[in-house]
Amino acid sequence: MRIIPAIDIIDGKCVRLSQGDYNQKTVYNEDPLEVAKEFEANGIQYLHLVDLDGAKSAHVVNWKVLERIASQTSLKVDFGGGVKTDEDIKMVFESGAKQVTGGSIAVKDSDTFEGWIEKYGSDNIILGADAKDGMIATHGWLESSELEVVQFIKQWNKKGIQYVICTDIAKDGMLQGPSYNLYRRILSIEAGKAADQIIPSAVDNDIKLIASGGVASVKDLHSLREIGCEGAIVGKAFYEGRISFKELREFV
Repeated sequence: MRIIPAIDIIDGKCVRLSQGDYNQKTVYNEDPLEVAKEFEANGIQYLHLVDLDGAKSAHVVNWKVLERIASQTSLKVDFGGGVKTDEDIKMVFESGAKQVTGGSIAVKDSDTFEGWIEKYGSDNIILGADAKDGMIATHGWLESSELEVVQFIKQWNKKGIQYVICTDIAKDGMLQGPSYNLYRRILSIEAGKAADQIIPSAVDNDIKLIASGGVASVKDLHSLREIGCEGAIVGKAFYEGRISFKELREFV
C-alpha cells in the first residue's frame, strides 16, 4: 500500500483543517516546499497536494506551489482543488502534476470530467469522492449533494475511473481512525450489503482505493492495507507527531 502524505494549501502555506472547516485552520509551515523536501528525504515517493483556496473559489489558485514542489523534488504529485476547466487541468499537468483529482467537477460537469479520462487516461485522473453522512459533498466540502457515495463511485468505475480518493469528512482531521466500514463497502461495490458481511479477499473490481481522513497511527495504516486499500493519505497524524518519519520509513 502506498503512503501518500498530504499538503493542504491556503495562502501559499501548509495547513490542516478539521472536518473541512475553513475556520478550524492550523498553519504548520509557511513553506510547503520545505515540507515536501523533508518527505522526500525520508523515502516518501508520493504527495497529495490540495489547493484549498482553489476548492473554495472554483479555479486553481496555488499552481505555483505545485510547480516549485514538482521541479525541486522527485515526488510524484497528485493535485486537487479548483480544477474545473480544460485550461485548469492543462495548467496543472504542465506545472508538474503526475495525477489530477477531480471531485466537484465529476458531480457538476460530468461530461468534462469524462472527457479528461478519455484524453489523459485513467492512470492520470483520480476521482475525488468526499462523503458526508454517506452522501457526496462538493466545493471544498461546503456543499452537499443527493448522490450516495458508493453508487457514485460505481458509476464512475464503469466509465473508466480506477483511482479513487475517498474522504469521510466526519473523520478528517479528527485523529479517531479511518472510516473502515465505508471503505469495505466501496471495495465490494455492494451498496446494500452490511459492512460486517463483506469479505475483502472476495472483492472483484479494479478500483484502486486511496483512503483519506482519520488516520491516527501506524496501526491504522496496517488495517487499511489489510482491507485492500491501494493507498492511504496521511495528514494531521504526521503533523501532530502521532506518526513519525521513522514509522513511515519502516512501513514503506
